[in-house]
Amino acid sequence: MGTLKLTSPAFPNNSTIPDKYTCQGEDISPSLNISGIPENATSLALIVDDPDASGKTWVHWVMWNIPLVSEIDGNNPPKSAVQGVNDFGNRGYGGPCPPSGTHRYMFKLYALDTLLNLGSNSRKADMEKAMNGHILDQTVLVGLYKKT
Repeated sequence: MGTLKLTSPAFPNNSTIPDKYTCQGEDISPSLNISGIPENATSLALIVDDPDASGKTWVHWVMWNIPLVSEIDGNNPPKSAVQGVNDFGNRGYGGPCPPSGTHRYMFKLYALDTLLNLGSNSRKADMEKAMNGHILDQTVLVGLYKKT
């Protein structure tokens, strides 16, 4: 759509996510670098999901009301951001842990023209509904992972 960009010092786009950030390691979120935020943005939102999971897209992380920052420090999200419930049933990040094969993990970042009025028990579907009509720009960082 525009100039919004998401990268990670932990892994390049379309490459393997290091074990440290998965169920086979420390299961902490990787640091993320953000650039090209639209001038009229109010907040950022993040969805991390796995479209290769069997049966449905598996949600690993949802976070909204992220301030307009250039970095989300690994395993230490901004205090004002709200982390919703992932498909593991927890708030916050749940790392890759595919049962078999290589899966793609989509780190989807959205620049929004508003703050989202959602409680911390909200999930991806709630967040997507609340973001509807408020997305100024979006970008995706893809990580790959296969359990060893």
